[in-house]
Amino acid sequence: MSRRKSGILMHITSLASPFGIGDLGPGAYRFADFLAASGQRLWQVLPLSPTDPIEGNSPYSSPSAFAGNPLLISPEHLIHDGFLSEADLDSVPPFPTDRVDYPAVIAYKSKLVDIAFERFSQAGDRQEFEGFCFKNSHWLEDFVLFTALKAHFSGQVWSDWQAETRDRSPATLASMRSQLARELEQHRFTQFLFFRQWHALKAYCNERGIEIIGDIPIYVSYDSADVWADARIFKLEDNKKPTHVAGVPPDYFSSTGQLWGSPVYDWEVCKESGFKWWLRRMDHVLSLYDIVRIDHLRGLVAYWEVPAGHKTAVHGAWIEAPARDFFDAMLKHFPDFPIIAEDLGHITPDVREIMDHYGFPGMKVLLFAFGTDEPDHPYLPHNYQPNFAVYTGTHDNNTARGWFENVAAPADRKRLSRYVGREVTAESVHWELLRLAMASVAHTTITPMQDILGLGDEARMNRPGELGGHWEWRLVAEQLTPELATALRDLLQTYGRI
Repeated sequence: MSRRKSGILMHITSLASPFGIGDLGPGAYRFADFLAASGQRLWQVLPLSPTDPIEGNSPYSSPSAFAGNPLLISPEHLIHDGFLSEADLDSVPPFPTDRVDYPAVIAYKSKLVDIAFERFSQAGDRQEFEGFCFKNSHWLEDFVLFTALKAHFSGQVWSDWQAETRDRSPATLASMRSQLARELEQHRFTQFLFFRQWHALKAYCNERGIEIIGDIPIYVSYDSADVWADARIFKLEDNKKPTHVAGVPPDYFSSTGQLWGSPVYDWEVCKESGFKWWLRRMDHVLSLYDIVRIDHLRGLVAYWEVPAGHKTAVHGAWIEAPARDFFDAMLKHFPDFPIIAEDLGHITPDVREIMDHYGFPGMKVLLFAFGTDEPDHPYLPHNYQPNFAVYTGTHDNNTARGWFENVAAPADRKRLSRYVGREVTAESVHWELLRLAMASVAHTTITPMQDILGLGDEARMNRPGELGGHWEWRLVAEQLTPELATALRDLLQTYGRI
């Protein structure tokens, strides 16, 4: 990753599409064409995992670390592949174009996948499908059974299932596989469709010189196929309830810390297995993406664990993880190991030591740079080193304009104007930050699409700590103009990022 390059952060759900949510169809290919026309060589997406309305449709809280999100399947490609007909799309609901209405989208797309599965069951070519199932069986079979069992048990958390199913009695699972055979086949087929469409899009991007950056959280959801199928590698009681959960300690932003609720790994068991589950996960992830951003990398060095049942993260403790053993195992299997380390927040010397030892590139976020009058602030561009990816903001932050208008104090805005050498306004702040990122020595710049467009607070993707309204923002197709592509390309050429 030594060559200077630039990219855009744009999740698939945010693409333009007539079906209520961005998907892997024509809108994704048009966005790839826009990236190529504007000189971008990176496209960063959020996790592609299935989402759950109970978890607020967050891509970071999924029933599987391996499976793909069925909502991202393109109906138009299903017509091309013969699984749907034009008539099946005659009555598309009047979805909003700029937001995702998740309940409506889930109801509509589920019906389309049902129709596609019926057509496949009657006359589908099974050779490619069976090849996919065989290649992915190490995660697919547990996932489809978990998904079918969740429905069978009316959505209960898996640890509340009957003990024989909860504890994976071979005889009980064999019986349930027989009883739920059709449901299992449909879930396999749905995953087949997703990965077929994703790999086609990735190939299209790669052919145009665009690499995909994927984002993976280090923790997995408790109510997931991952924890149910590999309970030994997590700290669980005999009844499979967590003994401890993940979070972060109290800090400047929160006097009670953050309690995420994800089960923590039993790193001794992971190490004894040679990190087998993690190697499988990383092998899968690196088949989907060219580069991986590891969210909360510090948790692979030392992590904050809180006894299960606590209401806040106050009474937790730092626990050391076998970081060198872990990364040595990763690098042995993946010598290039193309990652970006999310090193924001409470970063201690042991984390820096690991990053320096392995040469992992970290992150800089420009929105964090102007809150103090400190010329040595690590997020100010003149303090950067090349081995970093600089972001104007992330999916968890406000947009540049939203920050300027609603968050930045007058002194913050004054510091920014002084830094760039001219008055910065709400209308110009996104371009000024983009120029600062491009001009820096950091080898990579990533800009959220909302900042490319200069959108305000209404276009935020996520609002941590607030209820509702997350992960809904969508691009309107008309916003991707040739003029915008030309302006971006000119900027990249100026700073040697093409």
